Amino acid sequence: MSIEIGLTYTSKCVVEESRTALVLGSGDLAVFATPSMVALMENAAMNCVGDHLPDGSTTVGTKIEVAHVRATPLTVEVEAKATVVEVDGRKLVFKVEAFDAKGVVGEGMHERFIVDRDKFLSRL
Repeated sequence: MSIEIGLTYTSKCVVEESRTALVLGSGDLAVFATPSMVALMENAAMNCVGDHLPDGSTTVGTKIEVAHVRATPLTVEVEAKATVVEVDGRKLVFKVEAFDAKGVVGEGMHERFIVDRDKFLSRL
């Protein structure tokens, strides 16, 4: 396994109606929903390390602390960047940031654990 501090990945999406607070029920405005931002951040973190894991392994999110600091309207592209800041055995910690063309949309920290895919699913 070769996961190093500083490894980064960026995921992108366009704010469509299905990603708004109004549709997801987290608010009543047609703007990029906090749950959509969190999902994009988690996607970036998952993909950041995916190619560096042992065969049969994946990561699962266990903790996220973020601030959603600015609204993003429909049709605007949002990018989420995840950067590995800590590796402690199976525990991985990421700095996560979201941006649109006007600047920072959200930021925070995200924790994931490396698990054996089959073993994890067998315990459900």
